[in-house]
Amino acid sequence: MTIGNVAPKERKSRKNKAIVDENAPLLPKCGEDGGFDEFNGASFTGAVFNLSTTIVGAGIMALPATMKVLGLGLGITMIILMAFLTEASIELILRFSRAGKSSSYGGLMGDAFGKYGKILLQVAVLVNNLGVLIVYMIIIGDVLSGTSSSEGHHAGVLEGWFGVHWWTGRAIVLLVTTLGIFAPLASFKRIDSLSFTSALSVGLAVVFLVITVGITVIKLIDGSIGMPRLLPDVSDVSSFIKCFTVVPVLVTAYICHYNVHSIDNELEDSTQIRGVVQTSLALCSSVYIMTSLFGFLLFGDGTLDDVLANFDADLGIPYGSFLNDAVRVSYAAHLMLVFPVVFFPLRLNLDGLLFSSSRPLVLSNMRFTLVTVGLIGIIFFGANFIPSIWDAFQFTGATAAVCIGFIFPAAITLKDRHNIATKKDKILSIVMIVLAVFSNAVAIYSDAYALFKNVKTPSPRE
Repeated sequence: MTIGNVAPKERKSRKNKAIVDENAPLLPKCGEDGGFDEFNGASFTGAVFNLSTTIVGAGIMALPATMKVLGLGLGITMIILMAFLTEASIELILRFSRAGKSSSYGGLMGDAFGKYGKILLQVAVLVNNLGVLIVYMIIIGDVLSGTSSSEGHHAGVLEGWFGVHWWTGRAIVLLVTTLGIFAPLASFKRIDSLSFTSALSVGLAVVFLVITVGITVIKLIDGSIGMPRLLPDVSDVSSFIKCFTVVPVLVTAYICHYNVHSIDNELEDSTQIRGVVQTSLALCSSVYIMTSLFGFLLFGDGTLDDVLANFDADLGIPYGSFLNDAVRVSYAAHLMLVFPVVFFPLRLNLDGLLFSSSRPLVLSNMRFTLVTVGLIGIIFFGANFIPSIWDAFQFTGATAAVCIGFIFPAAITLKDRHNIATKKDKILSIVMIVLAVFSNAVAIYSDAYALFKNVKTPSPRE
């Protein structure tokens, strides 16, 4: 299940890459009149942070809620199992990419299933990433400027600090964030250029984790935390089916497949991709387990779908208000820095879908600018005019994510166009497809039932 069996590329250094149509690197080699700075390849550390940032998004805040549904023991087991399945699916993608000389996920789908296979992958990435980014911006608006619901108004951080003003309103806050942070970071043409902000975003996720652990330890010492459930509370068929609603959360928590090729293409030594994937998954799994463990210990069965909402109340400890603000601000900043990393493949796939016969996007400044501005505009208006997309995202985002992460890699393996799949690979692929289709079908049924019964269930990226 490791990536050790991936056959090496024809080159170890990025310098030896041939520029051939779809298999060309993200940036052309430096030329006398090219106008590009020389780029000799991304570092191992930068690649790890970029892939880790792709993995750790808003889903981290929903993981404690999965512990409430599954119990601590089964929940942590599922997080570890999902990490191994993710590594296995990425290994399949990379191995078949080497065989087909494809340097993009879309190219690999095209190699296996032709033009329509590539289009299907691009549409899935568009649905998944566009939905994720709108969710990110909605959450940032909720955290900074507050949100109103039938239960009343929940003040944002800025409202709590400065009071209610026109400049603390949702639209203004998101506009400033878009123009001041999202637009500049989205203007980079190489994903390696985001390695520093990716490292900072991972650091902010760790800040959230450290604060949560600290609060939990204090409350454990004073005896205000009880023994958590280790297994799900299954009393009838409905509660059993509800266990499957966590599957979309766990799947989307590990989705990074659409960025693996971009990161691999920019590595100075492409054989390092094995270590990059394994290190990133180990890092993110550790953060996920710690967040789930201490988040559920802290709030127990009172854990909300988005654990961040639990930090809106009195924690019952010294400096509780300050810690609440620190958690919310660090989380909002984390999402701001994750945004451009998820935006990168969204832009590439939309360009590939609309301008498949044109020259590479990186060579056309006009097209690069138009696609970037257009997408950011759609995300901005979506976050302002869609009050809540959780229910819709349960049907679209989770379905697209499971296709990207498991169904497509398994289908490529079963197709086995280059006759390199082993019997073990094909059995694993069948298992992944069956588990993915069955689990998500039950989850969608449960979500639909809950929607019609006005019962809220956990959201994939909440």
